[in-house]
Amino acid sequence: MEKIRMTTPLVELDGDEMTRILWEKIKEDLIKPYVDLKTEYYDLGLEMREKTKDQVTVDAANAIGKFGVGVKCATITPNAQRVEEYKLTKMWKSPNGTLRAILDGTVFRTPIVVNNIHSVVRNWVKPITIARHAYGDIYKATEYRVPEEGRAELIFTNKNGEVTFRETIYDFECAGVLQGAYNKDSSIYSFAHACFQYALDLKQDLWFSAKDTISKQYDHRFKDIFAELYENEYQVQFEAIGIHYKYMLIDSAVAGLMQCPGGILWACKNYDGDVMSDMVSSAFGSLAMMTSVLVSPDGKYEYEAAHGTVQDHYYKHLKGERTSTNPIATIFAWTGALHKRGEMDDLHELCAFADKLEEACLSTVEDGIMTGDIAPLCDTPVEAVYTDDFMSAVRIRLDALMR
Repeated sequence: MEKIRMTTPLVELDGDEMTRILWEKIKEDLIKPYVDLKTEYYDLGLEMREKTKDQVTVDAANAIGKFGVGVKCATITPNAQRVEEYKLTKMWKSPNGTLRAILDGTVFRTPIVVNNIHSVVRNWVKPITIARHAYGDIYKATEYRVPEEGRAELIFTNKNGEVTFRETIYDFECAGVLQGAYNKDSSIYSFAHACFQYALDLKQDLWFSAKDTISKQYDHRFKDIFAELYENEYQVQFEAIGIHYKYMLIDSAVAGLMQCPGGILWACKNYDGDVMSDMVSSAFGSLAMMTSVLVSPDGKYEYEAAHGTVQDHYYKHLKGERTSTNPIATIFAWTGALHKRGEMDDLHELCAFADKLEEACLSTVEDGIMTGDIAPLCDTPVEAVYTDDFMSAVRIRLDALMR
């Protein structure tokens, strides 16, 4: 059959370890036979980040800013052990953190739902998307181990050197710990814009939750910015398509989530989003069945799997052993990017192909053919298959759908 044409390339960000092996196989077996694939390629493997002193990550982020859509393979964020293993000159930063910072993006994570693997929360029949404000808060906090009695103060000095705020945090009568967190309006506005725009894309209700009753300045600022943007810019658009925005206290949101059927976008502050995205992914089955997309306020998209590089399977692969690694989230990273590229370029065939590839993956699992991570979660007993066998089964179903 004639291959589907692309007019604008995707920005392709290659990665590390087992997901790098899957990456190439997905392209060769499931995409290139049907699509005249055009990509702007960047190798974000750890060796290339070392070789370029991480400039390749910056270049990739700027390319996504230029072309509008990127697709990323999982990458290693090095720790001390990885520095030794890969003989690195530096413990390079997380590529995802660099991409988020340059694109000023918000991360949205959504579980992939199949009919024969049900959430442990019986009410959840539709996916729940978590939006995490991945900036500031405790992740950028300044901390101090208080060694003795003394006074801790919060002080703000303006650019002219004048102290404009000073308040006692606590008079320590013994040793303890101290933490100073921050955030900034510009980042919160970007987060809120991205959440409202993504809710419109999904045509789903948007929740935002914090704890403004306790944090009357910090969390309340988040609440106020969301309310301002909704009332001034998004309310008419939301009402036009029949979706709603609401603010909830974080504890009320957690309780409400247990009662709802899903099908919502839940926006969370940094720590809440970090924790709740793992809770939602686990409840729906597996982190290997969780998609992730970074969305910037000006409409740039970067798609990837929510999981890591599957290090243990990679070491087995190097020994020549076959593995039962789940490629679905990585396949859905490609389909998400191809679909968005098709939308932006008005290429209906490309959108339809992405939909069919997703359908082929889901029907394979629903036919009882699945990898080892999700086989124990299936409603009926099934035997896990190797990755190659799973992808061959997907290819058979995709061929049938494309015909």
